Amino acid sequence: MAKHKEEKTNVMRILDREKIPYTARFYEETQGPEGTREYGLHVAEALGQDPARGFKTLAARGASGGICVFEVPAAENLDLKKAARAVGEKSVELLRVAEINAVTGYIRGGCSPVGMKKRYPTVFHRTALDYETIFISGGRIGAQVEVSPQALLDLLGASVADITAE
Repeated sequence: MAKHKEEKTNVMRILDREKIPYTARFYEETQGPEGTREYGLHVAEALGQDPARGFKTLAARGASGGICVFEVPAAENLDLKKAARAVGEKSVELLRVAEINAVTGYIRGGCSPVGMKKRYPTVFHRTALDYETIFISGGRIGAQVEVSPQALLDLLGASVADITAE
């Protein structure tokens, strides 16, 4: 749990409210390469984590105009064709940085699938279920939560699929 009450994020409050156990992890905010694969690796390294258990949140817009959210391992890249198939879209494209806050309520580098402005179709890469716990953004840069992937799937009504590039 968070060390100080003031460190709790909206993500942590939602997990508390839903009685989903988690462990808060905090890291030093740096001028890292936010939003890039290297940023996810930087966070995993800062927390001494296996990067395969750290999932980054990517928001996209489908050809139909709907928003969808994808959770992929920090060291991996989203395959847009596989992602589109996973949500039943002809195609998807990642949101522009300028759109992320307006659509999700989060900033780039601090985006979490928990607590977005609306509930969007969410797909985790299939490897999330290989682990007892995974790490996702705690809802701000400098915070992560370690949580059961199945609990997240249940909370978000999410699915799993192979959505990463080979």
